[in-house]
Amino acid sequence: MYRLTVRDHFMIAHSFRGEIFGPAQRTHGATYVVDVCFQRRELDNDGLVVDIGLAGEAVKAVLGEFNFHNLDEVDEFQGRNTTTEFMASVIFERLATAIQLGHLGEAANGLDAMCVTLHESHVAWASYEGEL
Repeated sequence: MYRLTVRDHFMIAHSFRGEIFGPAQRTHGATYVVDVCFQRRELDNDGLVVDIGLAGEAVKAVLGEFNFHNLDEVDEFQGRNTTTEFMASVIFERLATAIQLGHLGEAANGLDAMCVTLHESHVAWASYEGEL
């Protein structure tokens, strides 16, 4: 399997419901470093996994939807804990849609899988991986 990874970051505020979250039940901030790994079994006709420039633009656009926002105020997340794991899946789904809409170029239709990793810090991160 061939892989190409692009990296970006975004900053959010949020809070969690449930005693398991301790002090994180209060509003707090997070800066996530995000790695998106695009995967395919065979390279495209140009010898690429995906166009790195288009991939970076797509990741930046998706993260821009959340950057500098309080996720507690985002309508679609009402009633949800916006954990790192949950946000990795949200970003995955939005990028999968961008691929389907052709935002990463026609060759991106040959991608087999993608993995989105959100790094909370240098010692903790969560990922969501799935087939495309």
